Amino acid sequence: MPLTRKGAATRQRIVEGAAAEMRRTGIFSLTLDDVMQRTATSKSQLFHYFPDGKDQLLLAVARYEASRVISDQQPELGALHSWPAWLEWRDKVVDRYRKQGSTCPVNAVMGQLGATTEGARAVVTELYAQWQGELAAGIRSMQSQGEIAAELDAERGARALLAGIQGGVLIHITTGSLEHLEAVLDQGIESLRRSAAKA
Repeated sequence: MPLTRKGAATRQRIVEGAAAEMRRTGIFSLTLDDVMQRTATSKSQLFHYFPDGKDQLLLAVARYEASRVISDQQPELGALHSWPAWLEWRDKVVDRYRKQGSTCPVNAVMGQLGATTEGARAVVTELYAQWQGELAAGIRSMQSQGEIAAELDAERGARALLAGIQGGVLIHITTGSLEHLEAVLDQGIESLRRSAAKA
């Protein structure tokens, strides 16, 4: 049965509260009692919206955090129609991970749930598909202007750029350095720019 507007708002409040509490305490210290206290919800309310308990709630938190990965890059990610726009997006990505620090809520939840479980894999797959789609749309926009070679495979280019970003993020998480993320963004954008000259 679909949730009422009030029910959907309550569920979202619980998810956002759980996400905030997880960022504060860490995934392994998060308890349902913490979530109930932070969101001013009762145990019966919590299990009404998440009858399967903590894992179901964590999966909802993973979806919420994954959506933030995309929303935090907007509006720049959805407006990659010029080289200045690409550079603004580049700076937005770096700034996002600088503010986030050397933790990744999505990775933390995936680690707790098990990244190979069906629900967890779906969250990550959807995130990467949306991110890749936005990048591919930006590449096609630049191709239509003659700024990127027409023969370049937009999906493959977006896939390579996304893979590089994720590598840079992983290094940032493990070392605290953003240099690799900055390098892969700079090199990726420059490679796209040079493709038109080579054509």
